[in-house]
Amino acid sequence: MQIAFPYWLCYNFSSTYRQIEIYYGEVDMKAVIIRHGKVIFEWRKWSTSEEFNKDCKMYDEAPIFSLLSSDASQLNYQDIYISNSQRSRESANQLFGEKDFITTQLIDEVPLCASIVSSQKLPLIFWNVSGRLQWFFNIHLQKECRRETIYRAEQFIRIITQKNNDCIIVTHGFFMHTLLSRMKKQDFQISHIRLNYSNGESVIAER
Repeated sequence: MQIAFPYWLCYNFSSTYRQIEIYYGEVDMKAVIIRHGKVIFEWRKWSTSEEFNKDCKMYDEAPIFSLLSSDASQLNYQDIYISNSQRSRESANQLFGEKDFITTQLIDEVPLCASIVSSQKLPLIFWNVSGRLQWFFNIHLQKECRRETIYRAEQFIRIITQKNNDCIIVTHGFFMHTLLSRMKKQDFQISHIRLNYSNGESVIAER
């Protein structure tokens, strides 16, 4: 099903390619980290814990908006990494066409679930914030804690640095914070850091 792309998102994807072209220079290794496209899904503003968990599952299975065609295939990359999620693969397909992507769970989004069991409807911001706080403080009520996220991010960085190939990484907004912070600790120069990465936004990491 083709869905018209919202033009307010066009800047993010077009600027991705301009930014990549600017940064592609003479360095040993360069990685372009891209957040996936915008997901076609509307979260419930208020929900019980069961409803919130259902929304999380539905979000993971939802498609993304159609993206504009681009000349991304002309970029000088060697490997394209995607996560196990549908939205990562769809984003890569739409941006780069059908290619032999390298799929790895090491760059999956940090999973989120209800922080407490409640039959009372609570606001979406409560579920988001409380769940991420549990993650940050390594509370195992979440499916993954911060310590585990750091571990898999470091595993992934070890893989790409050993290969030492220029690469593109189509991943997820929350996970990007951990990935970029660990890359910085591995002497990567990061083009920019944000509190929230927009859908389609790219960050350049080089060393």
